[in-house]
Amino acid sequence: MARGRPGSPGIVERYLTLGLGLGRHIDGFVDAYYGPPALSGRAAAAPAAPPDRLVADARSLLVAIDAGEPLGDPSGLPGSAPETVEGTSSEAARRRWIRAQVVGVLTSARILAGEHVGYADEVEACYGVRPTRVPEEEILAAHRALDEVVPGSGPLAGRLIAWREAQAVPPEKLEPAIRSLAEDLRERTGRLFALPAGEQVDFELVTDQPWSGFNYYLGGLRSRVAVNVDLPVLSTSLAHLVAHEAYPGHHTEHTRKEVGLVRRRRWWEESIFLVGTPQCLLAEGLADLGLEVVVGRRPEPFAAEHFRPLHIPYDPDTVAVVAQAGEALSAVRANAAFALHEDGADPEAVVEELARLALLPRERAAKSVQFLMDPTWRSYVSCYVEGLPLCRRFVDGRPERFARLITEQLLPSDLAAA
Repeated sequence: MARGRPGSPGIVERYLTLGLGLGRHIDGFVDAYYGPPALSGRAAAAPAAPPDRLVADARSLLVAIDAGEPLGDPSGLPGSAPETVEGTSSEAARRRWIRAQVVGVLTSARILAGEHVGYADEVEACYGVRPTRVPEEEILAAHRALDEVVPGSGPLAGRLIAWREAQAVPPEKLEPAIRSLAEDLRERTGRLFALPAGEQVDFELVTDQPWSGFNYYLGGLRSRVAVNVDLPVLSTSLAHLVAHEAYPGHHTEHTRKEVGLVRRRRWWEESIFLVGTPQCLLAEGLADLGLEVVVGRRPEPFAAEHFRPLHIPYDPDTVAVVAQAGEALSAVRANAAFALHEDGADPEAVVEELARLALLPRERAAKSVQFLMDPTWRSYVSCYVEGLPLCRRFVDGRPERFARLITEQLLPSDLAAA
């Protein structure tokens, strides 16, 4: 086993420092950090490292990982060493996980430094999967299924848009609906998977963001979940949003890994969550899967129970068909990303095509394209399009498999091989 210089930082400390350094350049790149305060304080106080230096640091770190240099414990806390014995299969798997993360960070650093990286290559290097375009026939098949159930007369797009917008949650009922859903989902999640004592989620309504919802994990088993109200929030997606961001999605994964991996095992690499890494693809995939894991593959009756007392419009029978077809329509975003970043298509033309194929009103299609044009988030759509089917195949209806996703360090390749 190769050793670093005496007193030199270990692999984990270098990884945390690299991620924090790139976060100085890319707003939102560090999605969460609750690691050693000394490292974040040092990163904030020092001048931002130039992008080419970050590229060199990432490449040097990959060499150190492959050379078997020590992982180390950057916390400076007294006590036993991290719960990984060097040279064991556990240590090898942990090292492989960190390496995949660093490859993603390196790719973002290369782009920041001005290097051209093709869209599909960027997705594969960052997230561990090769993206593909969705065949238009799959999208048109979803259109045919919707045509049979969406009420009204005239072209499907207009009928679906009118039906969707009629499912808007009245603004004054949004917070009580979120609270009702979150309390029930928290109880179901705790019964299935056990939630750490003291965990807490606070919800807030925000505007002027490119996403519909966002989990800000604060560490200490606490999350702040922001729900974007730029556009009306629809009852058709609200239960999924709460499950995705909180129970059993992002908040649940963060808290269980903070307790199980960081606090108990002192695997401090889990104390930072970086955009552009395989960690994100699995996080989004499991969060998208979460609602069906805790309430069943067809969660519409569950949602209806919460909306009925609040007199929130919700048609569970139509929602069930729309939701099933919606997965194919959601994947249209992957085609839009290819059009923007591989084909060089005009963004306005992509908005029109996305509205046509995804059956969206133009303002919602424009919001999606805004997300796809954001430098930090442009390839992130693959986390949803590729992450959900990957996690669903892995879980295959078995809660114990989902428990692994919210507890263990896994890579997309681990799920594909299982």
